[in-house]
Amino acid sequence: MASMSFALNRFSGLASKTSLSADFDPSSRRSFLPPTRVGLRISAAAAAESEPDLSVTVNGLKMPNPFVIGSGPPGTNYTVMKRAFDEGWGAVIAKTVSLDASKVINVTPRYARLRTGSNGSAKADVIGWQNIELISDRPLETMLKEFKQLKQEYPDRILIASIMEEYNKTAWEELIDRVEQTGVDALEINFSCPHGMPERRMGAAVGQDCALLDEVCGWINAKATVPVWAKMTPNITDITEPARVSLKSGCEGIAAINTIMSVMGVDLKTLRPEPCVEGYSTPGGYSYKAVRPIALAKVMSIAKMMKSEFSGNDYSLSGIGGVETGYDAAEFILLGSNTVQVCTGVMMHGYGHVKTLCAELQDFMKQHNFSTIEDFRGHSLQYFTTHTDLVKRQKEAVEQRKAEKRGLKSDKDWTGDGFVKETESMVSN
Repeated sequence: MASMSFALNRFSGLASKTSLSADFDPSSRRSFLPPTRVGLRISAAAAAESEPDLSVTVNGLKMPNPFVIGSGPPGTNYTVMKRAFDEGWGAVIAKTVSLDASKVINVTPRYARLRTGSNGSAKADVIGWQNIELISDRPLETMLKEFKQLKQEYPDRILIASIMEEYNKTAWEELIDRVEQTGVDALEINFSCPHGMPERRMGAAVGQDCALLDEVCGWINAKATVPVWAKMTPNITDITEPARVSLKSGCEGIAAINTIMSVMGVDLKTLRPEPCVEGYSTPGGYSYKAVRPIALAKVMSIAKMMKSEFSGNDYSLSGIGGVETGYDAAEFILLGSNTVQVCTGVMMHGYGHVKTLCAELQDFMKQHNFSTIEDFRGHSLQYFTTHTDLVKRQKEAVEQRKAEKRGLKSDKDWTGDGFVKETESMVSN
C-alpha cells in the first residue's frame, strides 16, 4: 500500500489521508501549507481581486469558501447535492448512510418548529427546529452510484460522505471500503445522531461512551484512506472528552455540534406533543438559530482543548449550530472553526443562500481589514478565562480607575504638558 501525504492550515492544523499505508501513523501525515494573501489595489481589476479571500484548505481539501452543506435533507440525493455545487457551496456532506437502509423507516410529519409567539402561533418568527428524521432510507447502492456521478461531474469540488454503522468492525470496514471506492474526498462519522436506533449502538450511543468511541475510531482510522471527521453530540456533560478521544484515535477533524435532544412542545388544544404522528411523538434533535449560543460554547471548548493539547498537529474543526448569516459564521471562525456547516438554514432559505452568506462574511472581513479566513480564525479564544480571573481583572481595573480619579500620588508626578488636566483630576466639585 502506498505512503501518505498531508497538508495543513494554521491555528490547530489540518491533515488528510491521501492513500492507505500498512504502517499508518497519524503523527506522520502533516506538512505546512502557507496562507493565501491578497494583492495590492492598483487598478479596477486589482480592486476586484482584493476582495477578502474566502477559500480554505482543510485536511488537504481545497474549498472556495468555508460554507459546507451539513449532513441531512440538503444532501439527501444527487439532485440536491448537484444544486449545492452549482450554487457555490464550499463542500457538501451527504446525508448519513449505512449498509442496510431497509432498517431505516421514517415517519411523517417529522419536523416541528419553535416560534417566538405563544403556543400554537402560526405567524411569529421561527427560531428553533426539531426533527425526528433518521439517516438515509435510500439503498446504499443508489447513494454510492450518486456519489460517484457527482465526483465525475465535479472532480474539483469536495464531497464528504457521512457514515454510521452498528457496533461491528466488519460492517464498518465494509461500509468504508464501498464508500471510498466512489471517490469521495473525506468521511464524516456520525457519532452524534440523538434519536433512532440507539439499541443498535449507533450515533450518540457511541459518541457518549468514550471507551466505545475509542474502539470504533480505531477500526475506522485503520481502514480509512481519506480524512476522517468525528461528528460530536452536544448531549454530554463535557464535549471535549469524546473530541479528545477521536483525535487521539486517528481522526483528522472534529465536527460539532449535532442536534440537541429536545421535546419541541405540547399543543395546548390537543394536549399532544409535537411533531405529532398518529397522536404520539418521540424526543428529537433541536437545531436552527436558537441553538447557536450552545453550539458556540461547545465549539469554543473543543477549540481551546485542541489548541492546548494538540498544538502543532494537523487537525481541523467544523462548526455547526444555528448558522443563518455570514456574521454567524464569523463567530464560529473567531472561535476556531475552519469550516462552518449549514443544514436547517438551507431548509429555511434554499441553496442560493450561500451567496448571501459569502457576501456577509466578506463584509465582516472588510470591516476588520482581514484578507483571509486564517487572519482571524481563533482570534477570540484568547478572551475566554475563568470566573476567578474575571474577578481579579475587575478588581484591578476598579483600583486603577480609583487611582486615576484621585489624581497624582506625588509632587514628582506633575508635568508641564498635562498640568491643567492634572489639576482638574484632584478637584472635588
